[in-house]
Amino acid sequence: MSDSEPPLQVWCAGKDWCALSSTATLIGKKWHPVIVARLLEQGPLGFNRLQEAVDGISSKVLSDSLEDLEEKRLVERTVVSEKPFRVEYALTEHGASLEPVVDAMREWGTEYLAPAEDKESSIA
Repeated sequence: MSDSEPPLQVWCAGKDWCALSSTATLIGKKWHPVIVARLLEQGPLGFNRLQEAVDGISSKVLSDSLEDLEEKRLVERTVVSEKPFRVEYALTEHGASLEPVVDAMREWGTEYLAPAEDKESSIA
């Protein structure tokens, strides 16, 4: 870990399961790892470009997800221009350090998951 960003605070520090559980909580929502992956792949993006990159996400869900990731100090929002108003989203140092986690999730999913045959049996 770098000296420039202090560690993220967790309520369960000191418990042997805390690191795993806390990391899962940070990126455990449906779209969080996809947003992190797209920002890792493409670098900072404006809201509309990020929504295009995260195929299938609604504006409301993307907005809520970005707000949550900002609160968790994984994503930062920068106002690029006032007129017209434009913002850009980028990973913080903490967010960028999730790259091996996201890569491992992608590799595991590619190897062990298959498309559901019908909607009833799909993973929620």
